[in-house]
Amino acid sequence: MGAMVLLSPFGFSPTGEAFNLAMEEVATSVATALQADKLIFVTEMLGIRIRATEPEGDDNPIDTELPLDTAKQLLAKLPEAKLPTDTAFYLQHCVKACESGVERSHIIPFSVDGALLLEIYMHDGIGTMVVDEKLESLREASSDDVGGILRLIEPFEQDGTLVKRSRTEIERDIGNYTIVEHDGVIFACAALYPYTENKTGEMAALTVSPDSQGQGDGEKVLKRVEQRAKALGLDSIFVLTTRTMHWFIKRGFAVVDAEWLPEARKRKYNWDRKSQVLVKKL
Repeated sequence: MGAMVLLSPFGFSPTGEAFNLAMEEVATSVATALQADKLIFVTEMLGIRIRATEPEGDDNPIDTELPLDTAKQLLAKLPEAKLPTDTAFYLQHCVKACESGVERSHIIPFSVDGALLLEIYMHDGIGTMVVDEKLESLREASSDDVGGILRLIEPFEQDGTLVKRSRTEIERDIGNYTIVEHDGVIFACAALYPYTENKTGEMAALTVSPDSQGQGDGEKVLKRVEQRAKALGLDSIFVLTTRTMHWFIKRGFAVVDAEWLPEARKRKYNWDRKSQVLVKKL
């Protein structure tokens, strides 16, 4: 059963002074502290226009999606916002939230009936969404990504964290890989190998670059792999690991005996490596 939490816009100093805070600032701060998936402003505005400084019109529709970098550039050009109807008024909070780790922030109009449902359930939504473009780089890999995956996993193969994979093997299995890529650099990857007769699949080679550790890239890849597994009709996914058990347990995996493995995978299991087997039911 869900619950709605109402937050007062009052803040208090250590000496007990009361401050009446702007509700937009409170919402942005709370979304940031929670690392929320979405921050939604239901506003006086219809959204941000394609040409934001020009009047509304059929030839100047609402821009339904603004990448964070584009939103920041636009904000720098706009005059300081004083009224809620000023273009920069909500946009500045959307940008601040996305810069601080909130994946999406929305400006939707209260004048449209069902605006919240339209935004959530329609593909193009309503109003304007500011999105951290790093989110949009989560995708399935293609043959062009083989070199980037090799560069990412090589240091982890050398220190023994990962089992070594050849270029030929990755090229053969590239369709199994999910990656996080930004500005042409792959920051995270994982592969899904289905064992359809057992309704399970192995998530292998889960790797996150040291340059993006702690930013949730591993979690994003895991969620996408889970989605791919469900789409294949699998009931569970499993991993073999020698070092990062706690990360998987925290995300719903449970340790099982290696005898649990599908027969086809058991034949390839390296008993000398003593990898732990962890399973997550989907």
